Amino acid sequence: MTFIKMCGLQDEATVDLAVELGVDAVGFVLAESPRRVSPDRATMLRARVPAGTLAVGVYVKMSLDEIVATAEAAGLDHVQVHDLRSTDDVRVLHDAGLTVIRAVNTGGAEALSEDFGADLLLVDGAVAGAGKTWDWQDRSALPSGRWILAGGLNPDNVETAITTSGAWGVDVSSGIEVERGVKDHGLMRAFAQAVRKNARQ
Repeated sequence: MTFIKMCGLQDEATVDLAVELGVDAVGFVLAESPRRVSPDRATMLRARVPAGTLAVGVYVKMSLDEIVATAEAAGLDHVQVHDLRSTDDVRVLHDAGLTVIRAVNTGGAEALSEDFGADLLLVDGAVAGAGKTWDWQDRSALPSGRWILAGGLNPDNVETAITTSGAWGVDVSSGIEVERGVKDHGLMRAFAQAVRKNARQ
């Protein structure tokens, strides 16, 4: 069954719905963003996430020390980092007891070919969080194995995206929003249903 992560959640009702829908992971943005939550807020939201659902802190343009400190403050064991530079970066996060999702942007095959030793790879569009789709057609330019597809996914295109790309998982944020940072419960339900429909076929 396709792994589903809903990202950029900011309020209790949205987290509760994601859990009700049976998503595999929820993401809390701790970097500068319209979707940003403070570590204190993330802590409160994290408390609503049951065992078996991953609670992921999302980071970009933050130091490794900041990542470790905010993840620890919010009680997060998983971090998604968009600008990891080396295996040493991943090792620092692993040494802090964190599971690491390495997020990369499309536009360079070399970024996908580098293995930094992260636990999971997420491939986003050219600009992280922009909600822009990208070319999923050429599988030779995509990773193999377990990886997460992100970038412009929504209830209308996610089924095609999974089938075309062969992705193991999907990550959605803007595609379930009525405006930047504001999640729509109807779109959340429709997205989960579209992904699960693919799994039943």
